[in-house]
Amino acid sequence: MSDTMIPPAIVCFGECMIELSRNPASDAWRMGFAGDCANVAIYCARGGAQAGFLSAVGSDPYSEEMRAFLNREGVDCRFMLTHPTRVAGLYAIRTDDRGERSFTYWRDQSAARDFFALSGAGAALAEAAQARMLYLSGITLSLFDADGQAQVADLAKTVRENGGEVVFDGNYRPRGWPDPAAARAAFGAVAPHCSIVLPTFEDEAALYGDADPHDSLDRWHDAGARLVVVKMGDKGALFSHKGEDSGLLPCPSRRAPRDTTGAGDSFNAGFLTALLAGAEPEGAVLAGHRLAGEVVMHPGAIIPPDAMPQ
Repeated sequence: MSDTMIPPAIVCFGECMIELSRNPASDAWRMGFAGDCANVAIYCARGGAQAGFLSAVGSDPYSEEMRAFLNREGVDCRFMLTHPTRVAGLYAIRTDDRGERSFTYWRDQSAARDFFALSGAGAALAEAAQARMLYLSGITLSLFDADGQAQVADLAKTVRENGGEVVFDGNYRPRGWPDPAAARAAFGAVAPHCSIVLPTFEDEAALYGDADPHDSLDRWHDAGARLVVVKMGDKGALFSHKGEDSGLLPCPSRRAPRDTTGAGDSFNAGFLTALLAGAEPEGAVLAGHRLAGEVVMHPGAIIPPDAMPQ
């Protein structure tokens, strides 16, 4: 990394994994690469935003293929460190008749979980802190112990001090946490530094007991977020500027999904790409709906480039 290089518009911090998805018609398995924050970086890059990915991968052949894949997608990989002994994590997707997905993970020893122990971590964090936007998720926080989570919060704080935006999606997955209280504590530590929050209501209800999407809006605004968009699946998205009335924007079309993997990530990417390009939040929400609506019609988190909506 060089001090003279211009940072990307958005840096996504998380884990990219090997993805296995099965075609129900042929029973054949397909291997790809995905992960919630990596998905956002890929779709932002496809949408024309300068996107970087902050993470660690192994020195194994699959990690090398992963890095090459992200490079081909136009993602800035200068923030990706190489772990000398660990490897890439892996997950497999199963979908039911309604396209709803479930995951099985093999990731306890993934390289990304040891990011902060690597010698290049300090330099990567310092350069990432110069980005216009930093994107984090609850899954990012779940990768690390308390010390690592504190370093993520410090990074978010530095981005805000540098004049940047911090974007957060709770993306709460109970299996990634010892208990809900641990997740709430980690989210609470990063919340004061988040300016844009993109939660899913189902996750908010599971973690906080929210009875209404407005409960989620109020909590994140109270924590300091200026813009909150609560995703509600095929019902649409509820968005709110701090101190202003909220509005519900329904999905433009409702097709029966084939695979909902990556639906929230692609919505976030479509929304942020439009926002970075100067769109108003309402237009950005519609851009998120359009991208997510296409992604759920394909297997796996990353759809073919020629299937991208305009």
